[in-house]
Amino acid sequence: MSSPLIIAALAAGLSGFAPPALDLPSKVVTVDGDCSAAAAQVVAETGGELLSAQPTSDGKCVVTVLIPGNGGRPKKVTVRVPM
Repeated sequence: MSSPLIIAALAAGLSGFAPPALDLPSKVVTVDGDCSAAAAQVVAETGGELLSAQPTSDGKCVVTVLIPGNGGRPKKVTVRVPM
């Protein structure tokens, strides 16, 4: 499951607001099942807004984004990417 803190920071960055200053330890440990990098990659490639990112049992992430439309409704896109 993705960390709510990572998703909140990513969403804040996408909306133009700076994430809150956090007092984190100097070492960051990557945990199996973390889709934050995959979600950031999909958001950067599509220019969309992150809706969800969930790990699967086969080592991939299911990332769903909303891509803005040209004056119309945004398009919902779901992508499976490796972690």
